[in-house]
Amino acid sequence: MTMKQNVIIKGTKDGLMFLLNDDCLFDDVIEEIKEKLEHSHQAILTGPIMRVTVKTGNRKLTPFQKELIKDVVKIQGNLYIHSFESEEDELKKQPEDQVQLISGTIRSGQVYRFEGNVLFVGDVNPGGNIIATGDIYILGSLRGLAHAGFGGNKDAVIAASVMKPTQLRIADVVSRSPDQWEKHAIQEYAYVKDDQVVIDPIQYFTKFKKIMNSVI
Repeated sequence: MTMKQNVIIKGTKDGLMFLLNDDCLFDDVIEEIKEKLEHSHQAILTGPIMRVTVKTGNRKLTPFQKELIKDVVKIQGNLYIHSFESEEDELKKQPEDQVQLISGTIRSGQVYRFEGNVLFVGDVNPGGNIIATGDIYILGSLRGLAHAGFGGNKDAVIAASVMKPTQLRIADVVSRSPDQWEKHAIQEYAYVKDDQVVIDPIQYFTKFKKIMNSVI
């Protein structure tokens, strides 16, 4: 049976990438880096200066562990560590305006919850709830409750093709009473201004066009 490598070295257009096994002991990682640089990968040590990106997977390195890897690598005169990147770091680098595309119908008594921004294709019926930590975009009728910016994000917005909600919430700001929505049956979006939920026609919301272009 072939043993799993603790360190895989790959060439990239920017230099080298070290892929570290996140299941093994850290000492085993250090030993394998030494072994590969001193024996099996000597060819890369005779060329020009190359930067190294270290991918650590789910392993979160301590500052001391990072310094140990740097010390091992810098012994080889033409290599230097450019960055350390974990899976957690990769998730943090995802664009904030990334949107999940979901379709269906939210019926009375149902609660749909989402992390980040969501584009919901379908209707939210009276008694239905849609909640997101980011923005909520509804291609359909919003006749239930929508809560954007759950967790405190007052920059979040709520947009719908037909805006007739029982209630809107953005962060901890609650909208006006539902009887005032009856006259509105056009595409609109809601946002917070001066600690109040404000409604405007969707054509004034330039970000909406970018969102639609990115998911459709």
